[in-house]
Amino acid sequence: MTFDVNHPVLFAIVAVIIAAVLGQSVFFLVKAWKRGREIGMDPAKLRRIAVTAAVFTIAPAVAIVISVITLAKDLGIALPWLRLSVVGSLSYETIAAANAESAMGLVFGQVPSLTGSQYVTIASVMTLSILVGIWLVPAVCRKMQSGMLTLEKRDKKWSEILQSSMFIGMIAAFVGYVFCDVSTIFHGSAVGLIPVCVMAVSALVMCLSGVLVKVTKARWISDYALPVSLLVGMAGAIPITAWLG
Repeated sequence: MTFDVNHPVLFAIVAVIIAAVLGQSVFFLVKAWKRGREIGMDPAKLRRIAVTAAVFTIAPAVAIVISVITLAKDLGIALPWLRLSVVGSLSYETIAAANAESAMGLVFGQVPSLTGSQYVTIASVMTLSILVGIWLVPAVCRKMQSGMLTLEKRDKKWSEILQSSMFIGMIAAFVGYVFCDVSTIFHGSAVGLIPVCVMAVSALVMCLSGVLVKVTKARWISDYALPVSLLVGMAGAIPITAWLG
């Protein structure tokens, strides 16, 4: 039997897991509402907070939908839907899936179909790798935070430098992935410049969003800057690929 990345059984399994996550969300929402009433909060204010929170979840939800579409070509809809609905992000999931496919001699975005073993391998890499963060936080971050607080008391300037360096190091890991194929220009191909140009387009949109927030004082723009930059970057990838690819 041919393996299907969109088999109904996969959707059923994913639906059960996501239903459990949604159940937790509803449980804590009800608990928070009851607690708000217990401490005397105005019901109208509670409703306003709930509506505002619901509206501003649209922005990250758009980014998640874009991420699912990006991964769906190779992995189907079920697995990206699960990964990005529980623990995951587009940057991590794409790199993990691409690395797993590369190890099997496949090219991300150009896989006609996956076998069952290939699918399980990719799913395992995506899932097991990100689980490191779940157990690493309670195991390491408490001591790390204590050390950072101690350093801040001794020398606030160096504490800020260290925190900024750690953040830049994390960003550099993803930026390096964007520039890893730039050397193709030395072999007569400009394909390696495509992700660089797409990143530049997205960065430009993000900068313009920041300028708009500063000029108009409309803080809500910052909530939609990420999905808009993703959309514009993906749309820009089409003419950029036609030009360089």
